[in-house]
Amino acid sequence: MSKTKQKPIDELLKEALVPEDEQPYQVPENWVWVRLKSINKNEKRNIDPRDYGEEIFELYSVPSYDLDEPEYVKGKEIGSNKQLVQENEILLCKINPRINRVWIVSNSKGKYRQLASTEWIVVSKSQVIYPKYLLFLLKSPYFRKLITSNVSGVGGSLTRAKPKDVEMYPIAVPPLNEQKRIVDKIERLFAKIDEAKRLIEEVKESVELRRAAILDRAIRGELVKQSSLDDSADILLEYIKMKRDFLVKQKKIHKEKNLPILGLDELRHNIPENWIWVRLGEVIELISGRDVSVKECNNDGVGVPYIMGASNIMDDTLIIERWITKPSVVGKKGDILLSVKGTVGKVVIQEVEECHLSRQIMGLRPMEGVYGRYLKIFIQTYVQVLKEKSKGVIPGISREDILLAPFPLPPYNEQKRIAEKVDFLLSNLDREKEMVLEVEEKLDLLKQSILSQAFRGELGTNDPNDEHAIELLKEVLKSK
Repeated sequence: MSKTKQKPIDELLKEALVPEDEQPYQVPENWVWVRLKSINKNEKRNIDPRDYGEEIFELYSVPSYDLDEPEYVKGKEIGSNKQLVQENEILLCKINPRINRVWIVSNSKGKYRQLASTEWIVVSKSQVIYPKYLLFLLKSPYFRKLITSNVSGVGGSLTRAKPKDVEMYPIAVPPLNEQKRIVDKIERLFAKIDEAKRLIEEVKESVELRRAAILDRAIRGELVKQSSLDDSADILLEYIKMKRDFLVKQKKIHKEKNLPILGLDELRHNIPENWIWVRLGEVIELISGRDVSVKECNNDGVGVPYIMGASNIMDDTLIIERWITKPSVVGKKGDILLSVKGTVGKVVIQEVEECHLSRQIMGLRPMEGVYGRYLKIFIQTYVQVLKEKSKGVIPGISREDILLAPFPLPPYNEQKRIAEKVDFLLSNLDREKEMVLEVEEKLDLLKQSILSQAFRGELGTNDPNDEHAIELLKEVLKSK
């Protein structure tokens, strides 16, 4: 039997090296540009885990990437073919490559066989490449631009990188010792950035805690001073009841069923002497929504906005994407809109004149004598209670839970002073958070800048006395 003729080293080098006119950018003299294919064994390693039903595998799935740890699953619970992988192999995700997912297979200490989803391109271990160097390189802006430039599929999560193209992408390979120095430098710099980001997370948490504290103090009467010029909330409540009865008689609002008297055990905290506890249903009109079909909606701005659900409420703003020409359940400007199904507890003040509400949204319309922005502050503090009361597979807040909520009612002028003080304090917090987010964004960009410099040989780690990377490449090609 004749043996397969070994290609001469010059021919192997020609296949592996990237011609000078195709090299993306200049690198130090003792580096080389090679095709990714030339350092990857590209072995066939498919396995059907169901053939090993009781065996536990360490599975590198795409969803588990975000958790930064593989799953441990019995073979019979894995529904499709996978790839066998080994420690220090690099996994490059081909599905939706705009998401920068690159993973290194960890050391399982031989306890479990390791598998990867077929959505990963597996780059095997090579004598030419230090695994962590390749991990960082495949995360770098240069390579991400390459892998996202040529994809198949219609868009978003349906796009995929083409493995046959990916294996032909050029990568810069320094001497092995330089690769290790680069990795060490990247890890040290990243550690400092990560520490800065940890401190930023603490600031962000502090902002949210202070936000909650401001809202809590507001409904306790601790945020502004009480004024002797204000009438007692008892008098205000009588006025609100009178206005409600009048509107009911005029058939402008529906009469709610009689609400039970508040018990002492329901009072959540102390309030000032000139405030009063009431049921929320005594001082608002509660509007339930009605769903409409897609055919009744349009996206060209004709009619009134259709508020479909929690997705329409973002960052204290109403996001309008659909309109309806024949609304039947109308929220009015100044209503407090509350998401009550699915993602419950999102709150916003309606700023548009009219809108149609779906069943996922309820409108809380303050009676005359209740200041809308103060009502919103209260709802923001009471959302957690409502969430705990929500029931069903798909969480839902009931009308009754809203109507029965114990509501601390201050004098009207104090409601306004509270709302103005809250707006002022929260705007300061928002500015602080915005500055923190800007710093966080700059740190993310700094990481990308470090990676860009690293694979150009610009981190100050290169030693021109290192043996040229091509020598090691020759040895590996000979061994192939």
